[in-house]
Amino acid sequence: MFYIRTVISFIKDKEYRNLLLTTAIVLGFGTVTYHFLEGWDWIDSVYFSVITLSTIGYGDFSPQTPEGKLFTIFYILIGIGIILSFINAVYDHYTNVRQDENKK
Repeated sequence: MFYIRTVISFIKDKEYRNLLLTTAIVLGFGTVTYHFLEGWDWIDSVYFSVITLSTIGYGDFSPQTPEGKLFTIFYILIGIGIILSFINAVYDHYTNVRQDENKK
């Protein structure tokens, strides 16, 4: 129940909701671009976008076209900051809610 309340309170906060929307837009933009530039299916495109911006980089997919490689350079430079901000915001929110729960 704690996790559900945390997610609901996260979504209710306008600042977090905007960050979530920005993150979804960045991932969606990368997904669509990889789908059309590299000819990957949608699942592979989402997978590559998430793996790239989370800096995991398994190496099982990589852009093969010059356009895909150039896009990836810019996508990483722009997207990593947004994704890391999102991850940090989620962590901070979770920590704050957890501390509030412990005070009660």
